[in-house]
Amino acid sequence: MGGSMPVLPGHRFQVDLKLSENYAFDVEFGVDGEAFRMDEPAPLGEETGPNAARVLAAAVGNCLSASLIFCLRRGKVEPISLETRVEGEMVRDEDGRLRIERLDVSIDPRIHEEDRRRLEHCLEHFESFCIVTQSVRAGIDVQVDVTAEVVEDEAPRSELAAV
Repeated sequence: MGGSMPVLPGHRFQVDLKLSENYAFDVEFGVDGEAFRMDEPAPLGEETGPNAARVLAAAVGNCLSASLIFCLRRGKVEPISLETRVEGEMVRDEDGRLRIERLDVSIDPRIHEEDRRRLEHCLEHFESFCIVTQSVRAGIDVQVDVTAEVVEDEAPRSELAAV
């Protein structure tokens, strides 16, 4: 699938993950470019790429930053620079499982003095246009379907483990 599609209501997208080794997955986004590696930190994985929590944080930070840039550019403001930092906080839920409790996003645009009023206007509106952040805030309906392919081993597991 080449190039990206416009985002419209009813538009569906697909992301494919393939187990590479241990807990590392190669992720294909369906747009031109190389596969993206995700991995878990030790002791599960080898941290050869970001884990899912960091990718979620990056998605929120990217979406908010892009929404702010979009608003500024619509107002004919070209920022000198823009940097974003997302800090996540992990907690354990009542069952002892790790969860992302909060994400703190700091966006630091650098603009010219004459653009201050247009920045203030954008600061009032840009968050509501961020697809990812608003979806996370509202809670995303996630449906899971596992379709296992069961194959007969040529050798019993006990023989495979001895090799």
